[in-house]
Amino acid sequence: MERRNILRMLLLAVLVVSGGYLAIAWVNAPTNATAAAANQTQLPLEDRTPVVEDRGGATVITTDPPAGSDGLGAIVAFSADGRPLYHNDTYGNYFDVDPDPPGSKTVLYVAGSRYDSCPDRLQAERDSAGDDGCAEVAVERVNLTTGTTERLHTAVTGWDIWHDVDRIDDHRLLVADIARDRVFTLNTTTDEVTWEWRAEEDLDPDSGGQPGDWTHVNDVELLEDGRVMVSLRNQDRVAFLEPGDGLQRDWTLGAEDAYGILYEQHNPDYIPSARGGPAVIVSDSENNRVVEYQRQNETWMRTWEWQDERLQWPRDADRLPGSHTLVTDSKGDRVLELSETGDVVWSVDIATPYEAERLGTGDESTTGRSTAALANGSVDATAAETDRTSKTGLSWLVAFITGPVVNGVLHAAPTWMTIGDLLVAGVFGITAVTGGIAEVYWSGVGRRLLERLR
Repeated sequence: MERRNILRMLLLAVLVVSGGYLAIAWVNAPTNATAAAANQTQLPLEDRTPVVEDRGGATVITTDPPAGSDGLGAIVAFSADGRPLYHNDTYGNYFDVDPDPPGSKTVLYVAGSRYDSCPDRLQAERDSAGDDGCAEVAVERVNLTTGTTERLHTAVTGWDIWHDVDRIDDHRLLVADIARDRVFTLNTTTDEVTWEWRAEEDLDPDSGGQPGDWTHVNDVELLEDGRVMVSLRNQDRVAFLEPGDGLQRDWTLGAEDAYGILYEQHNPDYIPSARGGPAVIVSDSENNRVVEYQRQNETWMRTWEWQDERLQWPRDADRLPGSHTLVTDSKGDRVLELSETGDVVWSVDIATPYEAERLGTGDESTTGRSTAALANGSVDATAAETDRTSKTGLSWLVAFITGPVVNGVLHAAPTWMTIGDLLVAGVFGITAVTGGIAEVYWSGVGRRLLERLR
């Protein structure tokens, strides 16, 4: 009896301590600046109060909450002095956002909402993929000062919303189409597709993800030389397309399951030779880091890498004019600005941010310089081709657990929870179950049940 009581006290102590820890973590969770912006944008601008430190330009952020969560996505902007400038949560998810035109406070964004029913023309396609869901896509422009919104295009797609569109000119958009594993040019006046690249033309069908989410092409960028750069998330690579010729294989950054190079990346930005490139700065999402690769002697060399203890599943990194880098930390629930030395010099707490833009600095990294240029060429580099992680070794298992497993759990967990909170919650749950089983057994019911089973 005495041992039983000691065990009861130990289990109770673990429950109290772990439960108290979770309660304190919940109370002290960072304030979501999206909510603060929503509460203030009904006021005149002069009556709003700063919710983030001032910075040299307005910052606009999109958010992408996990499927099935109660919260809607949002597009939110903060003025240079930190006051809420704009907020809208019409759609369930917001993804790409770009200044349009550059230098203005008008932005172009792609957003949408998932829903269960599909039009007849898409239902057979969704049935074959084992998924009944479809998605509404909206491409819109909004003036962040006046709130005036212009709809450029709307569509219904199978499975998922487009994650990125780039404006080519007044009538054409370059689109990354996740649902159909393609990149195409859309004339928004006529709804005509004027150019298209399908991944099946150049990629091994056994690569990447499962049918219905094969490539997860999540980013597209039209380069100054006319080529198109795309992010093939499920193939762990950034690819370059020559319209009319297809994939430039010798330019590909990354390889299938070469997790030491890239692991299900997001939002690569190209830095041309004029600013120290060719280079690519990219959010290496499942590796929980942001990296930069420089092309030297027809190969890719890693020249910059950043992460801290909080960074979890980053999905955007923009090189700003000078040397700073704007990073979107999706499961760290923040957007932050790094100095050239890697110090955090500005941050704002935002639940599940997807992309961020500092207005007045150009689209993404179009005015930023490469790490090699910033260091006058004297930067250490690691060859990407030799930096591979074996798919069959222990290192692959570690990469998988610390990447997709942890990030997936965090994506489904409440936004205030960190990895430490999840571990404590696990201890709380195991202790509660163990205590419940022990009490049932000690009551005699469990012993009698075991005796009957014998």
